[in-house]
Amino acid sequence: MAQKERSFRDRPINMDEEGHSKWVYTRIPRGRWHTRRLIASWILLLFFIATPFIKVNGYPLILLDIPARKFIIFGAIFWAQDTFILALLMLAFVLFIVLFTVTFGRIWCGWACPQTIFLEMVFRKVEFLIEGDYQKRRKLDQGPLSTEKVLKKTLKHGIFVLISILMTNIFLMWFIGYEKLFQIISDPVGTHFYGFLIMLAVSLFFYWMYAYFREQLCTMICPYGRMQGVLLDQRSIVVSYDYVRGEPRGKQAVGDCIDCKLCIAVCPTAIDIRNGTQLECISCANCIDACNEVMSKTGKPPHLIRHDSAVGIEKGHTSVWNWRNRAYSVVLLLLVAFFVFMLTTRSMVETTILRTPGLIYQENSNGTISNVYNIKMVNKTHEDMNLELRLLSHPSGEIKLAGSGIHIPDQGLYESTFVLFLPRNEIKSGKIILTFGLYKDQQLLETTEATFVGPVTNTSE
Repeated sequence: MAQKERSFRDRPINMDEEGHSKWVYTRIPRGRWHTRRLIASWILLLFFIATPFIKVNGYPLILLDIPARKFIIFGAIFWAQDTFILALLMLAFVLFIVLFTVTFGRIWCGWACPQTIFLEMVFRKVEFLIEGDYQKRRKLDQGPLSTEKVLKKTLKHGIFVLISILMTNIFLMWFIGYEKLFQIISDPVGTHFYGFLIMLAVSLFFYWMYAYFREQLCTMICPYGRMQGVLLDQRSIVVSYDYVRGEPRGKQAVGDCIDCKLCIAVCPTAIDIRNGTQLECISCANCIDACNEVMSKTGKPPHLIRHDSAVGIEKGHTSVWNWRNRAYSVVLLLLVAFFVFMLTTRSMVETTILRTPGLIYQENSNGTISNVYNIKMVNKTHEDMNLELRLLSHPSGEIKLAGSGIHIPDQGLYESTFVLFLPRNEIKSGKIILTFGLYKDQQLLETTEATFVGPVTNTSE
């Protein structure tokens, strides 16, 4: 019996032998899974658009103010001093995606990734509306220049540019807030010329990305698809073709697959899911809807293509749990618990006290030694604070602040200097450690340490 000739892929599916990209003409997807995905995408798009306008107690729901090194995430304020807590949050988010990939495959890409949501649910929807289904689009692209072609292409790309500009401005509001953006827009262009050029460049990048580069970001640049080979196992639930039931394929064959190739026609990355899990698959489930429609028309059971694991197809095993996702779940829970602990126990005010560089101690006529200090405080709350600084380790010391007192506005910063006087007889060495306490209404909020230098005591007889 002759062995069947097999071909092996040596390049991305959307690239020809010479390395040129092949345009993917996707059939308009329809079905239950697409409807569910459409609803999820619009919820996420609404979140993306509405978040900069939502305020909690007069403050943005989310604000990523990088120049000020201030981040507001769901009402909680994080400063540069909270980098460790932010790192924990980011690590937990990445591990959450890894856990879902181990368990449910590349579901992030098809259901929550901004690249997929904007491409499939915004730009391609506009393209479908103006140019029609895949056959009409291919005929329009390959046909001669005509009035219809010019009008449709101009309208489509004009809308693409407009959407790209809107995307850039909404994205910018996440970092500077809508009030500042509206102020910039109302000012003359020359006032923010370089910012305008950056905005224009980002908008053109978005336009190029969604009008031309498209799915190539997922198939050739994004490393997440290649991570699947490491993260997936035989129990991972992915979009799978039931080869046990479907083969041998063909209209007159015994298997249920009639080889209509509709699963390929609706795939946004143009793969054949019947060849198994591939790095280009983004788990969008378009092929499931297309195959179920064909199965319904041919009178065969649905779900020839479905969410299932390799073990599930071969043996009917449905459990997704194994030692790997159990281990990831435990680590994720520990990370989240540690993040919550750090968030709830962090101080309301972050205080830094340092001796003023370049200045030495001063010996005073009243028998005291003085050092000059710089003090910096960050208010991490949404309320104004009147605070008091005390020296805890040496009660006999005296603090003289520059100014009338310590007042920090909400989310504000306080910077000043003060002079600390210590009796000479309390200085037992040339350098001692002091402990300061920060009080609000007689309540200790935080303690911090600093060094004090003075003359070296001569202990020789």
